[in-house]
Amino acid sequence: MEELSKKTLAELRQIAKDLDIKSVTKYKKNELIELINSNSKNNHEKDKKILSNNEVSTNKEYLNEDIEAKEQKQGRENIDNSGDRNKQFINRNSDTENLKPGEKLDNRSYVKTHSRENQNNSRNFNNNNKTSSMENRNQRNNKGNYVPKVVEESKIINEFNTSKDDEVVGVLEILPDGFGFLRGSNYQSTDEDVYVSPSQIRRFNLQTGDKVRGITRHPKTGEKFRALLFVQKVNEENPETCINRKSFVNLTPIYPEERLTLEKSQNEISTRLIDLISPIGKGQRGLIVAPPKAGKTILLKSVANSIAKNHPNVELIVLLIDERPEEVTDMRESINGDVIYSTFDQVSNHHVKVAEMVLNRAQRLVEHGKDVVILLDSITRLARAYNLTISPTGRTLSGGLDPGALHGPKKFFGAARNIRQGGSLTILATALVETGSRMDDVIFEEFKGTGNMELHLDRKLAEKRIFPAVDIYKSGTRREDLLLTEEEKTALWKLRKEMSNNSILEVTDNLIDALKKAKNNEEFIRSIK
Repeated sequence: MEELSKKTLAELRQIAKDLDIKSVTKYKKNELIELINSNSKNNHEKDKKILSNNEVSTNKEYLNEDIEAKEQKQGRENIDNSGDRNKQFINRNSDTENLKPGEKLDNRSYVKTHSRENQNNSRNFNNNNKTSSMENRNQRNNKGNYVPKVVEESKIINEFNTSKDDEVVGVLEILPDGFGFLRGSNYQSTDEDVYVSPSQIRRFNLQTGDKVRGITRHPKTGEKFRALLFVQKVNEENPETCINRKSFVNLTPIYPEERLTLEKSQNEISTRLIDLISPIGKGQRGLIVAPPKAGKTILLKSVANSIAKNHPNVELIVLLIDERPEEVTDMRESINGDVIYSTFDQVSNHHVKVAEMVLNRAQRLVEHGKDVVILLDSITRLARAYNLTISPTGRTLSGGLDPGALHGPKKFFGAARNIRQGGSLTILATALVETGSRMDDVIFEEFKGTGNMELHLDRKLAEKRIFPAVDIYKSGTRREDLLLTEEEKTALWKLRKEMSNNSILEVTDNLIDALKKAKNNEEFIRSIK
């Protein structure tokens, strides 16, 4: 107080400003001294409160650290010994029951520890569940231990309200998107086709050309086709046999060794003549070269009927490409076999699709060890269809034929083979010549040396009304010694030598007369010797 009274007014005003006293100029010297003294006392009390609060906060921090340390220690002890934890919980419950009024129990640390233990236990439980689910998932993904679920046919019928009337049989066509359809007659796309899912195709290793028998369900809302639910048979065998079957390309081709005998009766001269001049074996790749009106259609019909009668176990397929509708009807009514056709009033894409479906169907049968015979009429028209459908290669052969158009027909014709592991695919295709078209001549020249059997028909013989109009000199079979007996080989070689100096008309006419006189080919062979 005395120190402030010694100071000047200007100095007191400066001190008052430092103490945040407002409007210092209106106060006198005595008033400023009193304000300064009162403010200094208030600041001193604030400093004491701040100091006391700091001491309390530091004490709380130390106390919280001690509590957390004790809680962690107690948590570890409780995790190691669950029995002690239960005892402590029971004791604490008893302590709370024995408390007197006014007494309190500090169980904050226990509550925290107990909640932390519950969290740890829940985490361990979740981890165990995740581990078990991962193990189950690994077991499902393990292909070696995975067993596909087998569904009984009766359950399928009951669950989807289907019946035996919903059974379907069709030839599978797999589209580029992975799914497929079961096609009906003539392998055409219709509204009656049945949808096959990609999972079923992968499970049974199905391929284009497989004949599938199964149960279907009716289309749902927004669906157009029926769907295949249950696969009963694939190529009339158990579906499981298709899983490990060998691909057609990986089968070993060999020369034909087993003969397809065409002789049916004494009056069937054409088939008897083929047996002698150019015998056909299982797996033969034969080319029937025929000019117009030489009798090739009648010859094919006779061959088909002979195969169906003498070899009922052989799968016979007659493929007519770009043919007249009336000939299709005549062929279907005349032979006992599958007749697949594409008439000349249909587009070239349809010709190609039908031919490829027939080829795939035959390959699937061969993979199952069966013998298949395809009679194709004609490979010339098939090449013409490919010439109109393929992408141009930029090159052109004489007659306007694109070289890339020959790949499809060669793939078809080259599929004929005898398989060492069992089964065979025999293809007899007709090639048109002397039609006045340069393209037809080029196609024949390309296929001329690809077959291992050729049968040439002659127009002059047909004009003379000599049927079958077979050119004996040009016709023949490669490695015919594998198909003929020793007696037949000796007799036929002798017959060719005697007839080599005569004209075709005389040779064929004399041979047909000799065959008519003999009851069968065996008697004819004996007469030559």
